[in-house]
Amino acid sequence: MLDRTKVEEALDRVRPFLQRDGGNVQLVDVTDDNIVKVKLTGACGSCPMSRMTLKGGVEAELKKSFPDVRVESV
Repeated sequence: MLDRTKVEEALDRVRPFLQRDGGNVQLVDVTDDNIVKVKLTGACGSCPMSRMTLKGGVEAELKKSFPDVRVESV
């Protein structure tokens, strides 16, 4: 099971990049089956590139610490 605090720490590493463009990421849930549910907020929430941001930015950063993680947007 993923440690919620460690997931937040990993998200903190990607937040400055999102905030630079007027967005952010909010941790919604961490499930027992290694799924991290997040919500992209601000400019990232309505950006047409948000899917790429989710996979290429948020999920890629989380996979550095948690190789088996899956990230879902809610």
